Amino acid sequence: MVAFTKGHGTGNDFVIIADPDGAQEFSAEQVAALCDRHFGIGGDGLLRVVRSAALPEGAVALAENPAAEWFMDYRNADGSVAEMCGNGVRVFAHYLLRTGLAALDEGASLAIGTRAGVREVTRSDDGYRVDIGTWRLSGHDPLARTGGLSVPRPGLGIDVGNPHVVVAIASDAELDGLELTRGPELAPMPEHGANVEFVVPAEPLVQDGIGRVRMRVFERGVGETLSCGTGVVATALAVRHWAGASAPDEWLVEVPGGTLRVTMAPGADGEHAFLSGPAQLAFSGEIELA
Repeated sequence: MVAFTKGHGTGNDFVIIADPDGAQEFSAEQVAALCDRHFGIGGDGLLRVVRSAALPEGAVALAENPAAEWFMDYRNADGSVAEMCGNGVRVFAHYLLRTGLAALDEGASLAIGTRAGVREVTRSDDGYRVDIGTWRLSGHDPLARTGGLSVPRPGLGIDVGNPHVVVAIASDAELDGLELTRGPELAPMPEHGANVEFVVPAEPLVQDGIGRVRMRVFERGVGETLSCGTGVVATALAVRHWAGASAPDEWLVEVPGGTLRVTMAPGADGEHAFLSGPAQLAFSGEIELA
């Protein structure tokens, strides 16, 4: 039997398994079985809670920041390995705090290792704030085609630790009419695939100095999800890029599971993006794993 906890951040849900010493290895088939919504627990991915010292990727995190005691071993719902998950980091941190595996005082930060580097988590008014780190335009800007679009639309490639393609949509009705039961076609397809975000701006785009947009997302290795943290960040960065130099550095992004806040600020190594939002634990139990 395997003990688990179910958690989510704005509806982006995860199976959480504590494995502090790295004693449990999960195959892609086992991860997919755990995340199956009909025959398993159900989730958009698996968060394995493991000490950084217990696995090779964690050694890289400790070299970057010795305070990163815990490593978020994140897997997509199909069992594939993923670099980062913005909602997952908040849920991971919330689990550490609720179970007493870590502490986070007001004004302090909690360092968490990921395959995209160490991410710093602090408390915020709406839950937790994650420093997603630096970002870059990937230079890979494919055309995107999906059900509900009469013609392919240009996408903007953005890397925030994992790859994204952000596509502008003309109206709320068009966004709501998208068919995302299967992955959008990207031409050319990025070598390692990408999460694809479809976004429509609010009217007006900026209200009280804050940008506002709506988004739907198809996550690589998962499908359409109610929320995608790094996708929300990529969306805010893309719309700000399109809007020009006068665009704000604070954005509210509405996803089917709720609303998340993105802010941008300069750092010593370049501009950083920060993601703020809630994290919740739903229930715990045990499951027999083949």
